[in-house]
Amino acid sequence: MDKSKFLSRVDLFQKLSKEELIQIEPITPMNTIKKGTIIASPQHGGKLLYLVKSGMVRLYKLSEGGKELTVDLLGVGHIFGEIGSFTISSENMYAEAWEDCVICTINKPQFEQLMREKPELALHFIEIISTRLKEVEEMMEHMAYGSVRKRLLFLLHKLSEKFGSGTNQEWIELEVKLTHQELASMMGSIRETVSEQLTELAAEGIVSKEGLRKPLRVHPERLKMAWEVCR
Repeated sequence: MDKSKFLSRVDLFQKLSKEELIQIEPITPMNTIKKGTIIASPQHGGKLLYLVKSGMVRLYKLSEGGKELTVDLLGVGHIFGEIGSFTISSENMYAEAWEDCVICTINKPQFEQLMREKPELALHFIEIISTRLKEVEEMMEHMAYGSVRKRLLFLLHKLSEKFGSGTNQEWIELEVKLTHQELASMMGSIRETVSEQLTELAAEGIVSKEGLRKPLRVHPERLKMAWEVCR
């Protein structure tokens, strides 16, 4: 995929013309990031906006005891980072390459210049920030007050929105590999409890997995019904 085509898939730049995307190419250098590398952290002083060209990025926070709490997973076209007083994730966030990634970056002066030249992008950027913060707050609220089952249903719903692909008219396949431990980290639980809940959801026909190395599938209609009656 050429760079301008990739930039057109980034939510922030989707409405720009081919010519405008080509103009942006020089100010968004690309870097290959190995799996497990910390891309950004609270200690990192740089003010950069990161654009995910390929691979997947995990955003997480550290508890007071040093435990990692996964807040979000980002795929191709998603953005994160901090530009001046604006942040596209949340404070004290770490970003880790969940798998080998190619990341484009844009620094603060270049980003501010771009916003001055294209004010419609500034408005769209604010919309993206608002949506991302709402998602994080919603997840935190569920983690604080929802049952384990409700948190898992919510998480599966969000993952299917971001990484789902239709396998037929009823099922959505999650194009992301997550272990039970990783799911537990994302919902503030433990692996054993998540395994038990997934077994129950499979028995109810809400999720399905054909083998250990096969992706998880979700039945969105049944998931919605289960969510509505769950407390």
